[in-house]
Formats: sequence, C-alpha cells, structure tokens
Amino acid sequence: MGFYTGFITFSVIWWVILFAVLPIGVRVAESTEIGFAASAPKDPMIGRKILIATLITLPLFFVAKWVINTNILGI
Repeated sequence: MGFYTGFITFSVIWWVILFAVLPIGVRVAESTEIGFAASAPKDPMIGRKILIATLITLPLFFVAKWVINTNILGI
C-alpha cells in the first residue's frame, strides 16, 4: 500500500467512524434564543469525538492495511 492509498483509506475510515460517533452523548439545549435551532446541541464535544474517531480508526486502518498487503481477499 502506497502513501496516497493509505492516506485515502485512513481518511475514508476516519470519516465513517466520525459520523458514527457524532450523535453519541448529544444533549439538546433546554431553552433556545431567537435565531437558534431548537435541536442544536448544548455541548457537542467535537474535540473529544475527533479523538475518539481517531483512536477507533487506527486499529481498523492497520487491519485494512494488513488485508490489502497480504491480498487475503484477492482484490
């Protein structure tokens, strides 16, 4: 697996995991001001979710890299 293939593979896995992690722990604000959506999260914890997505992606990426390099699936 080359650098660019690895980068794209990591990026795709990371975005999928990030979108899976984003709704976890979201709480809606109790009262909203005019101009804000009633469904807007109170504290989205984006930094924590990015870190969680990265930590989940790392082992998945190395498994994907191993599968691609060993040609187990015959791709």
